[in-house]
Amino acid sequence: MNITWLGHSGFRIEIEAAVLLIDPWLTGNPMFPADRRDEALAGATHVLLTHAHGDHASDAAAIGAEKGVPVVCVHEVSEWLNAGGGVETIGFGKGGTVTLGGAKVTMVNASHSASVDFQGTLLPAGCAAGFMIAGEGHVIYVSGDTDIMADMAWMAEYHQPTIGILSAGGHYTMDMDRAAFAARKYFNFRTVIPCHYKTFPFLAQDAAPLRAGLRPGVELVEPEVLVPIRF
Repeated sequence: MNITWLGHSGFRIEIEAAVLLIDPWLTGNPMFPADRRDEALAGATHVLLTHAHGDHASDAAAIGAEKGVPVVCVHEVSEWLNAGGGVETIGFGKGGTVTLGGAKVTMVNASHSASVDFQGTLLPAGCAAGFMIAGEGHVIYVSGDTDIMADMAWMAEYHQPTIGILSAGGHYTMDMDRAAFAARKYFNFRTVIPCHYKTFPFLAQDAAPLRAGLRPGVELVEPEVLVPIRF
């Protein structure tokens, strides 16, 4: 299994027979090298969206259409994408599980706003979410944009994720200290990967406070763009 950062909150996860592109914002992403787009998208089987904000979703329809793969997201966003035509979608809701290339993806709660805020529009767009992704003996928690939530307690107990991909840049989401608190209080992670940081000056630029706040024995991996993290 490989987890590869695409910058900001974007990830490429190769698991089971699936290649999942999570929130693949590439166009205009200052962290992403535009000349390596083909590499990032190679073999993609699905696009997954945590929510419809432009720094997560603005490339989703174009990538889905280009690669001929479905965009998997909350029902309301799937309906909005369907109205535009040209892309297949799989819409579902919190608590729902879809099987994608042998990987089981469950939508879980996130505490964040949700709207379409690109293409000259500002429209309601369902709700923000995270994902539990299970396969190859691993469960990955993709937090999406969120603050700490009491829901993390039951989510951790029920799904038992050992890898956490946590928004931690602050300003719009948890900061590094809050992400460390969430990981320490609610989860039994073996590995934590921060995201939604470094992209802009007002976001956290390094993960030192997160590293310092984790329990002993939990590995913090600061990802590098397009460098696979192998499990």
